[in-house]
Amino acid sequence: MTANRASAPHPTPYRIGRVRTVARVLAIVSCVPYVGLKAAWMAGSRVGIPDGSPLRDGGALLVVGNGVTVLMDACVVVLALLLTRPWGLRVPAWLLVVPMWVASGLLLPVMTAYPLQMAVRLLGGSGGGTGGGGDPFLDPWVFGVVYGGFIIQGITLGTLFVLYAKERWGHLWQGRLRDLPETPASPVLRVTAVAAALVALAPGLAHLFWAAGWTSGLSEGLVAERTSDFYVVEAVNALFVAVAVAGALLLAFRRGGRLPLRVPLVPVWAGSAQVACWGGWLSLAALVGAGDVSDRPTTAMVLIYAVQMLVGTLIALPVAHLLAERAAAPKTSGTRA
Repeated sequence: MTANRASAPHPTPYRIGRVRTVARVLAIVSCVPYVGLKAAWMAGSRVGIPDGSPLRDGGALLVVGNGVTVLMDACVVVLALLLTRPWGLRVPAWLLVVPMWVASGLLLPVMTAYPLQMAVRLLGGSGGGTGGGGDPFLDPWVFGVVYGGFIIQGITLGTLFVLYAKERWGHLWQGRLRDLPETPASPVLRVTAVAAALVALAPGLAHLFWAAGWTSGLSEGLVAERTSDFYVVEAVNALFVAVAVAGALLLAFRRGGRLPLRVPLVPVWAGSAQVACWGGWLSLAALVGAGDVSDRPTTAMVLIYAVQMLVGTLIALPVAHLLAERAAAPKTSGTRA
């Protein structure tokens, strides 16, 4: 018994490198300020909410909204663990990819727009932080704490996901664009890429015009309180629409055939996620929005948000199908990561 027990092989312990360990800790810790603030507000505290803010009159709707966003931030903790624990390797692909795609779509606008807003303010731009009618929305320090946490979450989750995906699915984006074989999904990808490009003209041009100072389609309250922050956000929204469409067309029509396959996949992932998920978030905010009538999104704004969701979905689904086809195809010696 002793000899058999001593000779039995021991399973190799699951280990992760220092980079993943640090990224996991930072991702989890970065959730604390946001969750702490939300929990305090749900408990009745008004820390960080100045007098006159519409958030002080949110009532039950504000409590529900805070609860939902706390659960969303808790998903960051789950994802950080999933990407760094052995059980995460057994999770079905869609159960990881879909939440990561949504997280990318919600975090990327903050990661890009907020630093740009700060840079523009340093150059003399006017900041935001107001609600309807010019009332203060939140104390300035709240934006720094919350958005700073979101940026850390985006960087750390992105790092963990790239390392995880490279190990599990790295063979899917090996090779060059010209090496992609024609499959039954190829015509569908081309059709949807063209359709997405045409439909994207509406939100792309709308955000571009709003960034340039046009007011058509905007609510009265938003027109009255526009600052440099608003123009930066609209410019970033227009940029992501262009990035998503460019990546989809590049992938669908194999332009730049010598390019590595991962080159168009990056803008497709980032662009489709931002366009679809941020559009969905703004649509949800419009549906449950409170405050003065002049501050609520106009019909044109709601339509733009809805079209954004359509564009992002049109781009993401056929590309996901393409990658699923490659995953199901037999691997060759030249396709290993």
